[in-house]
Amino acid sequence: MKKHRILVAGCGGMARTWVDYAARREDAEIVGLVDIREESARAMAERFGLSAPVFTDLGRALASTEANLVFDVTIPESHRQVTATALEHGCSVFGEKPMAASMAEARELTELAQRSGRLYAVMQNRRYLKTIRAFRDMLAAGTIGAIGSIHADFFLGPHFGGFRELMDSPLILDMAIHTFDQARFITGADPVSVYCHEFNPPGSWYKGNASAVCIFEMSDGSVFCYRGSWCAIGFPTSWEAAWRVTGSRGTALWDGSGAPVCEVLDESQPADGKTALRRVETPLTWTGREGHTGCLDEMFAALNEGRPAETVCTDNIKSMAMVFGAIESAKTGQKVRL
Repeated sequence: MKKHRILVAGCGGMARTWVDYAARREDAEIVGLVDIREESARAMAERFGLSAPVFTDLGRALASTEANLVFDVTIPESHRQVTATALEHGCSVFGEKPMAASMAEARELTELAQRSGRLYAVMQNRRYLKTIRAFRDMLAAGTIGAIGSIHADFFLGPHFGGFRELMDSPLILDMAIHTFDQARFITGADPVSVYCHEFNPPGSWYKGNASAVCIFEMSDGSVFCYRGSWCAIGFPTSWEAAWRVTGSRGTALWDGSGAPVCEVLDESQPADGKTALRRVETPLTWTGREGHTGCLDEMFAALNEGRPAETVCTDNIKSMAMVFGAIESAKTGQKVRL
């Protein structure tokens, strides 16, 4: 059994989930913890009873540990440096979203991963839910016919503190990547263009624009409309957003938490000038583990089987194009081709 020797880069809150996961795998060993704040790395080691050494420099850690896999759980601005350093040292990388802080950096990392022959996969945990898998399968089966439009509403008001509240585009860059990636996942279509209006409404506690409306043209001819806010007070949606997909034969709804449902034309009823509809429930049949665990399961399976992961960088960069295209459109006031 091949042993994955893991360096964990970034020992903040989300890293705990990744470290706990790796500590439970028989084929994985955490060989080092890296953080610019040494005390954070030491606290992580103590929390999980790890004897692995701690470092403040990734290059030194790679030279000292013979790691072959790096978990990049750093802030977005550090992803380019951490991932590039790991790939150049011959390590595969599992990275937190977003891939990078700019589209140029995302392209650079994708090209570097391809040249290195190593796997670079990105955490997109919202793909790994029984409900979204059922939603995707229902649409793929043609239950509502050809897809015409996709609508996602995301309205929450979290108080994170820290770097998110200081970002220029906190909603789009740090959060909307999830919803954009979900739209690609459930439809199987990729973005063609985007028009975005980004703004910071009254009462916002973010420095940058915490709300946005985006209209994407997709490769299958459909239109994806995103409405979101990260400073919405009252009536929150789920973190997975609230979805409506319209098709040539009906409409599908998913509130982000319960099972999806749709109403379609009931062709068994006589055509008497009225539209007869029937409700179609969607069974939850996916048996994989959910959330971060499910995504990490897929990443390790891909690494063990020598194949691209579902969230490999060459796929995830298409979701990144939606993010940076939306930011460019908001700045220029123009529709942007992707």
